[in-house]
Amino acid sequence: MAGDRVFELRRASVRLGGVDVLSDIDLEIEAGERVALIGPSGAGKTSLIRLLNGTVAATGGRVRALGCDYRVASTRKIRAARRRIGTVHQHFDLVAQLRAVHNVNAGRLGAWPFWKAALSLARPFEVASAEAALRRVGIGDKLRERTGDLSGGEQQRVAIARVLVQEPRVILADEPIASLDPARGREVVDLLFAISDETRTTLVASLHDLDIALGRFDRVVGLRSGRVVVDTSTADVRAADVAELFRTDRDGSS
Repeated sequence: MAGDRVFELRRASVRLGGVDVLSDIDLEIEAGERVALIGPSGAGKTSLIRLLNGTVAATGGRVRALGCDYRVASTRKIRAARRRIGTVHQHFDLVAQLRAVHNVNAGRLGAWPFWKAALSLARPFEVASAEAALRRVGIGDKLRERTGDLSGGEQQRVAIARVLVQEPRVILADEPIASLDPARGREVVDLLFAISDETRTTLVASLHDLDIALGRFDRVVGLRSGRVVVDTSTADVRAADVAELFRTDRDGSS
């Protein structure tokens, strides 16, 4: 629904291994927005994706996702919220030895009981819906193929199909085109936008490709050293903002 807030962060911070990877993040994302996360390597983009999907916990501040406050909600409510957040990972996170149908059905594991998940490895369940998801991403003929035998672009499409079967309200994409050549990368971004349009799904993607980030997305959130330093519509991004975001300090840090 328009105006429905899917994420709300207030002074959210994450400290890992004694290092502050995110500091005092204030961020709101509304339903239906398409937001690009940009910034130099090590800026905290992946950590922010993980904070949003609940795979890393805030060490300070508050994170609400789909109305669920990760800090105080029950485990059951957190799991329910996370089932509605689909994540496409940079390195796909697929099991190469398994067929595409099994990797797609991994998107249902959060909703299936343990016995069903275990049996599905021997005889996959809900094959028709897995095949439909693969058809939607353009590789319906790869259902029974070993995932490790597919090209990089095809594997990324399997990863997107895995998210589709979750029927998420939000898709988070962590550098979804970093491992692909430019042409395949643009195809994947086009696919994510088409899915977002069809399903009215919020899309948040971390990207190194500034042309795609600034040319396709509605809004840009720029991170540097774990802090949000740019948060504006792409139409309002200034060259000076981008230059400051990616400047290289004299000490070699960026």
